[in-house]
Amino acid sequence: MEAAERAIVRRTRLRIGLFVGLTIGALLLLAGGISYAVLVRSQEAQIQRELSWGTEHGTIAGPPACSWIFQYDGTTVQTGTNPPPPGFPLTRALTTVAATRSTEITKVTRNGTTYHVRTEARGDTVIQAVFDARFQLSDRRHLLLAFSLAAAVGLLAAMLTGVLVSRRAVAPLAEALTRQRRFVADASHELRTPIAQVHTRAQLIARRARDDGAATNLDDLERLIGTTRRLGEVVDDLLLSARLAAAPADRKSEPPVDLTSLIATVVAAETERAAERRITLTMDIPDDPFPVPGVESALCRVASELLSNALAHTPAGGRIDVTLRQAGDWAELVIADTGRGFDPADAKRIFDRFHRGAGSGDRRFGLGLALLQEVVTSHHGTIEAEGHPGRGARFTVRLPITRSPITRGRTVWIGRRRARWRRADR
Repeated sequence: MEAAERAIVRRTRLRIGLFVGLTIGALLLLAGGISYAVLVRSQEAQIQRELSWGTEHGTIAGPPACSWIFQYDGTTVQTGTNPPPPGFPLTRALTTVAATRSTEITKVTRNGTTYHVRTEARGDTVIQAVFDARFQLSDRRHLLLAFSLAAAVGLLAAMLTGVLVSRRAVAPLAEALTRQRRFVADASHELRTPIAQVHTRAQLIARRARDDGAATNLDDLERLIGTTRRLGEVVDDLLLSARLAAAPADRKSEPPVDLTSLIATVVAAETERAAERRITLTMDIPDDPFPVPGVESALCRVASELLSNALAHTPAGGRIDVTLRQAGDWAELVIADTGRGFDPADAKRIFDRFHRGAGSGDRRFGLGLALLQEVVTSHHGTIEAEGHPGRGARFTVRLPITRSPITRGRTVWIGRRRARWRRADR
């Protein structure tokens, strides 16, 4: 599976697991919050009932250490046998109720607890009932701790369950992507042979037409040849894309590619074409090999496509410079031309599939620069484009350099001649 697709599937699984976990965690928190609110409400109501009973009957049924009754006759305050906590009774509340004959209910937080106080007039006296809610507060803390632990464990269990469920849910998507890649690869393999046969047969017919002097249908034959050639290029694009998207276990191990030799071969192959178009083609490459890990045919496609694109968009009298240099641990390939260029705003979009910018004209259709970016990215490299209308374009490809030695021979085409040499082990 392609790295980008694996990342998408992995993110989808994590998102599903996280969503399920958060949903269940939120439900647990909601249940805990409701339970806590119900507990607090019931405790508050029970305390008020105790205080009301205490002010009415002069005693509280609660624990003696947590409840006190005070009686105020206007001059003195009477307390029970249970010594009150510091700060009680509340004399201000007693005098106020004695003067207004109203009922005052308040809470006092001190001594590390909360006291509920009810002051009420009863006949000629004022009764003040005090209730210490330390046990109720302890019950609330225990409930919160229990629900917090339950929510944490539930959230973790829910996330794990969500991840397991998401694996089953996303599995069909991953399988569909794998089948799609296999179909593209199989279809490309099956189409290459008949397209090549049609292209070859069209060339033979065109050659015979030229030899016989029958040029009536020669233009149609030339168009047929061009169409089959473009169809072959599209199939090659699809096949290369499927090959790069293969899982590492399915991909054959490739020896390191000598980028120096590869660039020299690509440039030599375009020398005659550049001369026919009266375009100056220069090449600046090092003498030493630049070994990079990857697929040689794919990297060759990158260099040849970029150079072909530069030739197609550079007018007669223009110039194309091909430079290969080392930048730290990277091999940097730069192809710059003096052609029509492009809008800087399209610098990112030109790598989109089937993107056609303004003034694209009769450019070759297919995956184009999008496939080149896919090739470079699959080789752990980067590709950048710079351009301005009428001032040319510049493409920069960076690939990591490997330290593996190059032991293969190198073949470079120069016009119709071929030179071959072998580099020693390094």
